[in-house]
Amino acid sequence: MSRILILAPLALLALGGCRTAADIVTFPVKAVGQGVDWATTSQDEADRNYGREMREREEEEGRAARKAAREEEKRLREEAENAELARKRAAKDRERAATPY
Repeated sequence: MSRILILAPLALLALGGCRTAADIVTFPVKAVGQGVDWATTSQDEADRNYGREMREREEEEGRAARKAAREEEKRLREEAENAELARKRAAKDRERAATPY
């Protein structure tokens, strides 16, 4: 019985060492697997990146469309102002032509 009491703790220590040995042996495989995981893109990551790229592209298109609309509005406003000035000049020219010297 005393022999079992002495060997039982030694057996537990040996089994604990097996776990450590197993960790040491499997470490290179796990490290390579992690490196491959970091180097490759999963489908989920690819989908997420594609969605982000599309949102950024849509935002850029929206900014460009708003800028174009502002520029068009400005151009139309300037054309209207120029047309009004031309009408006023034409009216003054007619008025001058109608008055005798």
